[in-house]
Amino acid sequence: MLKKLFIIALFPFAVHAQDYKKIHQHAIFVDSHNDILTACIEKNVSMDKDLKGKTQSDLARFKEAGVDVQIFSVWCDGNQKDPYQWANREMDTLDAVISRNPDKIALTRNYAELKKALKQHKLAAMFGVEGGHMIEADINKLNKIYERGARYMTLTWNNSNSWATSAMDETLKKDSLAKTHKGLTDFGKEIIKRMNSLGMMVDLSHVGEQTFWDAINTTTKPVIVSHSNAYALCSAFRNLKDDQILAIKKNGGVIDLNFYSGFVDSTFKLKETKFAANHAQELDSLKKQGIIQEYALSILADKYASEVQEARPPLSALLAHLDYIVKLAGIDHVGIGSDFDGITSSPKGLDDVTNYDLITKALVEKGYSKKEIYKILGGNILRVLRENEK
Repeated sequence: MLKKLFIIALFPFAVHAQDYKKIHQHAIFVDSHNDILTACIEKNVSMDKDLKGKTQSDLARFKEAGVDVQIFSVWCDGNQKDPYQWANREMDTLDAVISRNPDKIALTRNYAELKKALKQHKLAAMFGVEGGHMIEADINKLNKIYERGARYMTLTWNNSNSWATSAMDETLKKDSLAKTHKGLTDFGKEIIKRMNSLGMMVDLSHVGEQTFWDAINTTTKPVIVSHSNAYALCSAFRNLKDDQILAIKKNGGVIDLNFYSGFVDSTFKLKETKFAANHAQELDSLKKQGIIQEYALSILADKYASEVQEARPPLSALLAHLDYIVKLAGIDHVGIGSDFDGITSSPKGLDDVTNYDLITKALVEKGYSKKEIYKILGGNILRVLRENEK
């Protein structure tokens, strides 16, 4: 009798677990921001090899995770001497992987090609250029990266460029470009108009508030915020304030959640600063070898995993950002932009791309419907992609 009661008690959980796995499997899962291309160059590895223990992503793990569409970030910081050349190098990196694995992954330039790749059970790949400095203030270079498969461009990274100011510059740097000019210049507005005409999504992650409002008032197409969270829950300088979230709703755009602990939990940044200070000598040594700050910290985070683990927020903290945005703007305006392989810490449980189904499980447990979960996991960003193609 006791055994029978035990089985009955477990049965609802078994059905529940199966439900979330089916939902995750049937959804078109889209991640709008992953930095594996930069990680491969910095760590001298290839994405089509087994990179467990080295990165948060690789080609086999995308498949295992049920990722259907991946927008690969093309990134370099503002100190790169030839940012346009660097952008093309990162695109070459993905092209090489595709050429070696034509049965597993395909570069897709529009929604029709994306659907074809999915029917062939391939990972549909696109580029997202993270930082307008990489077009070097040249609209022709914008055209060329679009031709290569870039389907969004983040107007700035942390650094401003000659035509747009960043969130970091507008809020933290008194001696920056933002001291004399904030927002988009006339040329910056021309960039927005050109992106609209191409069908290239305007990405407002990283941009300063004035740049945000200038872009919202200039664009004629829905925008994306490819990897950002809610400022009300974590006051990181580049998270979105409530009026910005409402503006994205009015525009018809989508905000894709960033997994970086520092944009999820306000207490994390102090912990990260302490971690860097505790390992300052090793950090300096790595940087002297030519490894950029972000990936030097990533190497140290791997080496001292137990220290990093203690500082990580719970998964519920990330889901709180999702709930907040849904309550404020509605279910049609939120998605996933993990920032995997560009971050040193993520919420507990989200160790790499294979843990995406934990989000689906949490959404089911929170009472989101299957239709709503499909929108969050990919439907919303695909809608914005299609609307930009019109």
